[in-house]
Amino acid sequence: MNQTGSISILHVILLSMTVIGLKNHVTIIPSLLQDAGRDGWMSVLIAAVATLPWIFLVIYIHKQSHREHLGDWLTSTIGQVPSTIVRYVTAIFLLIIAAFTMGETLQWITATFLPKTPLVLMLVIYCILCILLVTTNLQTLVILNALVLFWVIILGFFVAFTNIQVKEYFLLLPLLEHGMKPVLQSAIYPASGFIELILFLFLQHQVKDRFRWYHFAIMLFILVGLTIGPLVGAITEFGPVEAAKQRYPAYEEWGLVSIGRFFEHLDFFSIYQWLTGAFIRVGLLLFIAVDLLKMTGDKPRIWKIIGPAFFFMSLSLFLMKEHIFLEIKGDYLLVGTFFFLLLLTLFLTIVAFKSGRSAKKEAK
Repeated sequence: MNQTGSISILHVILLSMTVIGLKNHVTIIPSLLQDAGRDGWMSVLIAAVATLPWIFLVIYIHKQSHREHLGDWLTSTIGQVPSTIVRYVTAIFLLIIAAFTMGETLQWITATFLPKTPLVLMLVIYCILCILLVTTNLQTLVILNALVLFWVIILGFFVAFTNIQVKEYFLLLPLLEHGMKPVLQSAIYPASGFIELILFLFLQHQVKDRFRWYHFAIMLFILVGLTIGPLVGAITEFGPVEAAKQRYPAYEEWGLVSIGRFFEHLDFFSIYQWLTGAFIRVGLLLFIAVDLLKMTGDKPRIWKIIGPAFFFMSLSLFLMKEHIFLEIKGDYLLVGTFFFLLLLTLFLTIVAFKSGRSAKKEAK
């Protein structure tokens, strides 16, 4: 199924590095450190192993849906009303996730670089940029992602290798100091990121080639690295106790970067990493939501409906007290994302199974 203007599997892999990578590289690290401590890296590996069987459910859905637009496939399989309910619920959930990403990004900017800059000004500018991206097309998004991701990766390796001089790997010991229970319980945090891979099924009608199980395995492997890297870095650079107290451990690691005696305070590079990552993540989440609501290419409706909805959701989250926002994000959003997408996977699997049986009966 080659389509005009379709994207490649490589583009999807690069999107996963930015869109899900931002979440696993930044958002889940504080929760992992607080609940699993120095053994948080084990939680990441356990979550990855548990995610592998789930990949085959995603491939099964992809195969049975024949790479159609997932919304259209649902309509033809389960009917207009149930399909509409699923599409709208999923789109609203994606808006919530995007709003949390925006809220967390703005809180980080306010807490670190621009404490006196008016909040509304930053929010308006960033929302306009994100909506402008959504009103273009998927090709524009993946090209922009490829351009910005190159430098994000370079800077990521730069901070990792530069800080080797201050890392103390003995801080990773002793293993399982508090037993397996916190490790197993904390596995849900990285799993909530890994399971977002199912979102790429909503783009399957614009992907040139068929998804294979190893495509998702490659993305999962990359995401494991993007999660364990800053997690182990925070533990070995600050220690598990101090790292658990930090709200932005991945950012704090930039504060230790120095080259010789004369090159320090290079943490401004993290602004590029975080802002571009959040821009692409929010843009893709909103793009999928818009596509599910059948607004793709309809710029007036996007500006009138999605723009205001996203702006006020982000504003309400930012105006929350900090401890409430962190509690909702850590205790509810991450866990809620995992269970919502897991239930969505199971629902789509059941629909795919019934669709396959119906096709066989018709063939007879």
